[in-house]
Amino acid sequence: MHAPQLPQPSWPEAYPDGYAVVDVETTGLGRDDRIVSAAVYRLDAHGEVQDHWYTPVNPQRDPGPVWIHGLTSDMLADAPLFGEVAAELADRLSGRVFVAHNAVFDWSMLAREFARAGTVAPVEHRLCTIVLSKALALPLANHKLESLAAHFGVVQQRAHHALDDARVLAEVFRPSLRQAAAGGLRLPLHACRPLTEWIDTAVPAQSASAGYRSTYRPMSWRPARRRPACPYPNPGRLESGGPLVQGMRVAFSGDTSIDRELLEDRATEAGLHVSSSVSRLTSLLVTNDPGSLTTKTVRARQLGTPVVGERRFADLLGDVAPAPDVHG
Repeated sequence: MHAPQLPQPSWPEAYPDGYAVVDVETTGLGRDDRIVSAAVYRLDAHGEVQDHWYTPVNPQRDPGPVWIHGLTSDMLADAPLFGEVAAELADRLSGRVFVAHNAVFDWSMLAREFARAGTVAPVEHRLCTIVLSKALALPLANHKLESLAAHFGVVQQRAHHALDDARVLAEVFRPSLRQAAAGGLRLPLHACRPLTEWIDTAVPAQSASAGYRSTYRPMSWRPARRRPACPYPNPGRLESGGPLVQGMRVAFSGDTSIDRELLEDRATEAGLHVSSSVSRLTSLLVTNDPGSLTTKTVRARQLGTPVVGERRFADLLGDVAPAPDVHG
């Protein structure tokens, strides 16, 4: 005799049919950096694990911060190139929402690797667990993965190993998803567009053992999309000691340690208006060299526009205030 089935909580009809929880480890944070390992946990519509997959990847260059991901050149010498695993990875992503912790970074790295391999990732939407945890108002000290794991009682075994990070993320995403469903929360899905590439000089790549020369020059990547319009009104300039507020107009100038495109995407996802110039409407300028003579920094000084460094801006992004005229 079978035990009686417990009634299932109502599930929003608009929720996706499945998810691909992804983590990648990389040689760095720039647009010309490469993936050294990737992992995917496939989940069903309710967040239950269906299977998982992991592969190291030969980046054809120095592996970067070995002290973080633990993958040395010797360990990666016989690993497959990304192009050799692209088809299998694409199959695991196809038809699913791409889920990651700081999803814009993992998505951008994978999208560029797929472009290098002459194809595109079959991903239409991504979901960032940082954004989701904020939407759920989880009581976290910060939005690091270890804090999210501790909140849900998930034990990390090998931090910064792609497979274990993906496992941890899958285990914290399931209760997050169910909490969102129980509250009828609209999931914070963001559209993904493939990246295109232009190369003005073809340079043959060499193997990792022979030494690597990059075939991709800085600024060779461009997003194949236009950034969506900011839906919030501009609340004015950043106040000294105050928070960022949705709708604020932010401009960037000079080199940044984090890829500029990633910074701009993070700002957009937080509800800020990314501007390509500085005007009287600009809420703040982000630059690591406020004394430079670039057009934006000179204009900011003339107008008295608030200027913050990249690190301070990243801190401010962690707690953006909602637009008062929209959220009440």
